[in-house]
Amino acid sequence: MVVLPEPRDAVEAVDAERTREILDGPGGPWGRDLPLHLTATALIVHPPTRRVLLRWHPRQHAWILVGGHADPGETDPLAIALREGTEETGLADLAPWPDGSPLHLVIVPVPAAPHEPAHEHADLRFMLATDSPDAVRPERADAPLRWLTVAEALELTAEANVRATLDRAAAQFDAQLGTRPHV
Repeated sequence: MVVLPEPRDAVEAVDAERTREILDGPGGPWGRDLPLHLTATALIVHPPTRRVLLRWHPRQHAWILVGGHADPGETDPLAIALREGTEETGLADLAPWPDGSPLHLVIVPVPAAPHEPAHEHADLRFMLATDSPDAVRPERADAPLRWLTVAEALELTAEANVRATLDRAAAQFDAQLGTRPHV
């Protein structure tokens, strides 16, 4: 069963309603042939240093989170985010942080590519932690990874939906680790 986070505003409420419609649709929400389909994403964090990991996405031309589509037979969004996170970063010790609850749901437009038309992802986002940030290795040379403070990540990305997820991560750091200035 897919659990959605509570919407925090009217836009998120619309995204949640649209996502609920595909959850109950025929064939399930994961099919890449649907104009709107579910994806699972991870904001990878290193809690002791309050750093986050962003990935350059060549198709989106932006610094974003790691994650993506379900493989055939997969239906657990957290497991998908863990698999995608490991594949895209080489980090073998990823674990939900502070728990396995989804952090954010956002519908993201995806531009057309030679192999598929433009479509949308109902992107369910989780926080995953590593104890070995120096073990990070990009999946591909054209998809570099960068460890950043939340403030640095906010400066690097112009994507409003990524910025909203980063704001939630900062709040989680404060709630779990205690408030400190964000540098």
